[in-house]
Amino acid sequence: MYGTSTILVYSTGRGVNGFTLNPALGTFYLSHPNMQFPENGRIYSVNEGNYVHFAQGVKDYIKYCQREEENRPYSSRYIGSLVSDFHRNLIKGGIYMYPRIGPRQNGKLRLTYECNPIAFLTEQANGVATTGYERILDVKPTALHQREALFCGSKNMVEDLIHFVRRDTL
Repeated sequence: MYGTSTILVYSTGRGVNGFTLNPALGTFYLSHPNMQFPENGRIYSVNEGNYVHFAQGVKDYIKYCQREEENRPYSSRYIGSLVSDFHRNLIKGGIYMYPRIGPRQNGKLRLTYECNPIAFLTEQANGVATTGYERILDVKPTALHQREALFCGSKNMVEDLIHFVRRDTL
């Protein structure tokens, strides 16, 4: 991720670590060891400009996020960059959502080189990554540029989303 600092988030399959670039030396140093999604978050990230095209279960979940009860409403934060939104939610707790939209009923993000790497990091950081119906890492690729829906982030938030999505299909 690039910004005021350059951070590399990396996993070898045994947790997630963040490394920050020291531009004076040109080297990365371990700045965020053992990164973990908080089980609960207070941020939801979705392009609400596409709301009218979302499935009813996703719409219901967004309304749930906006209700003033218990620990809500949650904050809506959408940068429009998968990596930046994911990173913020990893640090602060939250859910990133890119549902199926109208004509793109298979989603927009590419399974093999967008969804799978993010899902791997999510799970290594104690989060959940799903299509809404199945674990992202269990989806069998059928084409190189195959597209898929993606919901990932804090465990409890993603499990709530799954409940709403599956309730809609009953």
